[in-house]
Amino acid sequence: MSKRRYTVILYPEPEEGGYSVVVPALPGCVTQGETVSECIANAQEAIAVYVETLEARGEPIPEEEDHPQAITIEVAA
Repeated sequence: MSKRRYTVILYPEPEEGGYSVVVPALPGCVTQGETVSECIANAQEAIAVYVETLEARGEPIPEEEDHPQAITIEVAA
């Protein structure tokens, strides 16, 4: 089994609590969690299932060569 690295983005869910999690390199690969640790574990599981499904279908597995960067900027509006 090879190791792959993917960026995951956690979006806070203020109304429900916890976070929504997306994997930009894997369209439709989403999960959620109450804590950052839970989000990481859930993302690892979601990615594994996603990749296994692609392999079973004989489809190519997306690789993330250039990892996105998230930064926060301030603008006058």
